[in-house]
Amino acid sequence: MTAHAKAPISEFMTALPHSIGQEQSLAAAADQMRKLNVRHLPVLHGGKLVGLLSQRDIHLVQTLPDVDADKVKVEEAMTAEPFQVAPTDTLAAVARSMADNKYGAAVVMDGTKLVGVFTTTDALRILADHLGGSGLEDGLREAAKHLA
Repeated sequence: MTAHAKAPISEFMTALPHSIGQEQSLAAAADQMRKLNVRHLPVLHGGKLVGLLSQRDIHLVQTLPDVDADKVKVEEAMTAEPFQVAPTDTLAAVARSMADNKYGAAVVMDGTKLVGVFTTTDALRILADHLGGSGLEDGLREAAKHLA
């Protein structure tokens, strides 16, 4: 087991994530996700977590016939009981639960307070760092070596 595996999820999560109110429209949520370049938004009501809205949730609703995204509320499309973890839960435990249950994100809660979100994109960044290389530039350099 690597040192990362035993580290708390708080070291890898997106801290203080953007959120959206449950009464907002799906169109507003889609616009917010696009502007922030995120695929998940915790849904709050009165400062309390009530759900998680994903880009996939929005897409599913938008593909239904006769649906107006300006009239559908976030609460109608969100996952009402999202996967929640504590900031002290280990990366290994969170990643294993996400993989086993096919969750796209974990909402990180400190008691009743939203403190972060950990997504499959975050997990893939950790994997890529672990495997070595810093991304596209290294991949292109490696490919160029084989072409020369």
